[in-house]
Amino acid sequence: MADTPRYTVPGLSTQSGQQILDLLRRRLHALNELHLTLKHIHWNVVGPHFIAVHEMLDPQVDKVRDMTDQTAERIATLGGSPCGTPGALVAERTWSDYAVGRADSIAHLGALDLVYTGVIEDHRKAMAATDDLDLVTQDMLIEHLRSLELFQWFVRAHLENASGNLSTTSANTETQAAAQADQQARQQP
Repeated sequence: MADTPRYTVPGLSTQSGQQILDLLRRRLHALNELHLTLKHIHWNVVGPHFIAVHEMLDPQVDKVRDMTDQTAERIATLGGSPCGTPGALVAERTWSDYAVGRADSIAHLGALDLVYTGVIEDHRKAMAATDDLDLVTQDMLIEHLRSLELFQWFVRAHLENASGNLSTTSANTETQAAAQADQQARQQP
């Protein structure tokens, strides 16, 4: 937990600033982990869709790293001290490490779909919590969501069948999602 800021931006109380800092600290950790997870997938993806997925992920990594930087800078602007160390991320995160190593492209995309779902859901909660606190922070979160949701759509385009069903619909874990996506891909002609 970060120290209470001694100041924040004009027009915002330090108490409100602290609430926003707490939200942003968790978003910073999630975005840092997401960009590392995307690179992990980039390095470990194999199979017939390798190049499509490999090249699809680099722009996502770059954009998520930009979101991370924007979040850290917003924390500093509000009088906080952004902490981007691996130890802080691991100590404060509420999710487990990405569960898939070297695997087929579709299996990774199945797991990544669940990762994006978690990040997007938590970003939306943070966005909603800023309604009465800070619209500037909310605007930043909305912009992040616009890209995160687009990236998830790119991922889901690989997981959707012609009927519009996702192969990962009933999955609760990354490992389940990877297996379901892989199984559906093997069944398609």
